[in-house]
Amino acid sequence: MAGFLQRLKTVFSRKEEPPPAEAMEEFRRLFRAKFLAFKVLLNANNTALQIMAEMETTLHGQQSFGMTFVRSHATAACVNVFSMIRSLNELSGGKYQDLLPVFEGIRESIEAVLEQRASAAVGEPVLPLSRVHKDMADSVGSKMANLGEIKSRLQEIAVPEGFVITAAAYERFLQHNELQEEINRRLQAAEGQGIADLYRLSSEIQMLIIGGEVPEDLARAIAAAYRELEAEVHQDFRLALRSSAVGEDAVQTSFAGQYRSELNVSPDNMLQVYKEVLASKYALTALNYRLQKGLRDEDVPMCVGCLRMVDAVSGGVMYSRDPTNIRREVIIINGVHGLAKTVVDGSVTPDLWEVSKSEPLSIIKRDIRRKELQAVCLPGEGIILTPDTEGEAPALSDSQVLDLARMALLLESHFQAPQDIEWSIDRDGRVYILQSRPLQQTEVSDRDSAALADIPNPVILKGGERASPGVAAGPVYLVKNNLDVLRFPDGAVLVTAFAHPGWAALLPRAAAVVTDRGGITGHLANVAREFGIPALFNTFEATRKMKPGQEVTVDADGHTIYEGRAEILLAAAPQKKGLMVGTPVFETLKEVMSFITPLNLTSPESPNFKPQACRTLHDITRFAHEVSVREMFSFEKDKAVTRHFIKKLATEVPMQWLVLNLEDGFKQEVPGKEVTLDNINSIPMLALWEGITAVPWEGPPPVDTAGFMSIVLRSAGGTGLETAGDTIYGNQNYFMISRYFCNLTSRLGFHFSTVEALTGEEPYENYLRFNFKGGAADQPRRVLRAKFVADILERYDFKVDVKEDALFARLEGEPLDYMLSRLKVLGYITIHTRQLDMIMLNETEVEYYRNKILADLNSLCQKN
Repeated sequence: MAGFLQRLKTVFSRKEEPPPAEAMEEFRRLFRAKFLAFKVLLNANNTALQIMAEMETTLHGQQSFGMTFVRSHATAACVNVFSMIRSLNELSGGKYQDLLPVFEGIRESIEAVLEQRASAAVGEPVLPLSRVHKDMADSVGSKMANLGEIKSRLQEIAVPEGFVITAAAYERFLQHNELQEEINRRLQAAEGQGIADLYRLSSEIQMLIIGGEVPEDLARAIAAAYRELEAEVHQDFRLALRSSAVGEDAVQTSFAGQYRSELNVSPDNMLQVYKEVLASKYALTALNYRLQKGLRDEDVPMCVGCLRMVDAVSGGVMYSRDPTNIRREVIIINGVHGLAKTVVDGSVTPDLWEVSKSEPLSIIKRDIRRKELQAVCLPGEGIILTPDTEGEAPALSDSQVLDLARMALLLESHFQAPQDIEWSIDRDGRVYILQSRPLQQTEVSDRDSAALADIPNPVILKGGERASPGVAAGPVYLVKNNLDVLRFPDGAVLVTAFAHPGWAALLPRAAAVVTDRGGITGHLANVAREFGIPALFNTFEATRKMKPGQEVTVDADGHTIYEGRAEILLAAAPQKKGLMVGTPVFETLKEVMSFITPLNLTSPESPNFKPQACRTLHDITRFAHEVSVREMFSFEKDKAVTRHFIKKLATEVPMQWLVLNLEDGFKQEVPGKEVTLDNINSIPMLALWEGITAVPWEGPPPVDTAGFMSIVLRSAGGTGLETAGDTIYGNQNYFMISRYFCNLTSRLGFHFSTVEALTGEEPYENYLRFNFKGGAADQPRRVLRAKFVADILERYDFKVDVKEDALFARLEGEPLDYMLSRLKVLGYITIHTRQLDMIMLNETEVEYYRNKILADLNSLCQKN
């Protein structure tokens, strides 16, 4: 193809006679080959832009996503941009090879971001807790890092003796069993699947890990650490193996109750239980939690703390502040008889104390509940739930409550943040701290008491404790077992008897949570606060009074459940922030997109409009698309070629329309520079043209001051501007046609659109594609205009995707007459929706143009 233009020039320079038929046929064949490369480039360009638009929508939207989305979209963008470069070089005879090293540099930058992974700073597989401190969270997990910090820096607070199996040991285990690649492969296909598929995936990966072998060198290191612990303790003891994944117990990602911890474990079973704790990284609740919190799987190695088991007479959880109201200066303590397990898993409603933080400390609230069960250690190994025969007696004395409160203040002062603390008291009366992590706090919005008095909805129940603030509405769904978890519908109100941590997997899909029992310091309450889900616990009668399928409003702040939707409350509820903002996956997507979506090449007439100036994939698409059109149509120096292959459409429409006849698009050969409409043989072009010309354009809509300023700011603004300037698109629009095919490439000012159609007698071959992007106004107005156009096209049966200000519409597989009527719609839309972005915030104007366009289209489509 490199010598194609020269061959054309040689033949057509003989002005005295027309070219021979054989030469014309070969030229047409070469034209078709050139057009094929151009069409591949256009398709790759459209796909690349759609991928970029999806990434933009995801970054700014509310849906959750994981690393599979980031990797797959980055890869797909690279693949399509490379296809554009290859097609451009085929089209131009290799003139743009300089794009390849530029592309490779951008691709390598994207890969570097995707491959970032923090390596464990500590290479030792096992560390004694006495050597651990808070700066080692990347090697031992936040839970054990904090416990080690307390043990070494706060001598007045007791922590059980123990050791930590580190992140380096986790990596060694996976490497020894060759598991990481297999896990990655399975996870890659999991993103976006339903809860049932995640449940299956969770089971499969956990079984892979549990079936693995602990490497001999790691087993020896663990055994040695246990022997050192024996020498330190000087008594018979069992172990508590506690998960301590990297990222667990962080400020915004507590992983409360998502991983497994095993209590009262014998040394004989230590290695087996170690594998079970590792496997719990892929428990259903943990898998779902990581996805919703935007955590990359590879960034969460599982460490395990092995602590001397405290045989507790009482245990519980305390908060150094009120988690549901940052303005309340109180310490909240929940306690039960036996182990703290029944508090954190919600199986018992614990005793509650509130302690004023001002000196001298004083108990300002005391609520002693009837505790039916307690968790206790078995003599040999394991724990059991038994009836609490002293369940009506308080789990703590007043002096113990005040001692715990002082510890809470000390821990809050040391860590410089409110703390969520798990504690136990042994049979000798000594208090041990088992965990201290940042407390997730929320702020309660001010309530208008007068407005609340006007709520007309009947009250279903009143009471309970606010575990997480907020207001939400939805249908009631009772959850009793794992089968109910699989069937849980999006947007339902989760109603359950106990605040079980396993139900946390449902919180991203739940509107609110209501329980009969369960403390506000339990795991489910913790996760509800992280996700901003209103939660009302300890109602004691929710499962009896709230009927399945019944629409209700949960007002956790007002401790009330209303029948139906309480619109007054819902309207006043604050909007939720997107769950992904600030998460590791969000930040990774943002960094990857810095090499993909920004547009720096704006004016093709600029001296910097060249391959070396491309800094992103979007720059390359902009450059490749612009020069591809030039390569396809740049025959200005070869007037004879223009005369035989590209014709100006003779029309009174005040724009220039050029027509390239691919093969049988003209009824007769045209010797001159222009082709008349009655010589057009292309079925789809004629239908499209009818839509373009059916109704005269009224001109740009009247623009208010805000709309005008949005244009001024956009024109003076950033790198996203795509002006036509004096480019080939400035005053010209291009048809490429055959009898049954038409491609219209059009740029009208700031607006760029393409229409592609194949319409014949076989419905299964027929398709229409319409892409539309751009505008002179600011981004919000352009987005609204894309949605405005989408609404109209959907009324005419198009399948439409809107990504930011880009619109992608398609229709396929319909009979010829039907397709032609829809082509008329696209022709009309191409002309009549330009510049409407300027008035998109004016509801009166929008309604006027909607009604006018629909009336025009209805009339147009009814014509024979």
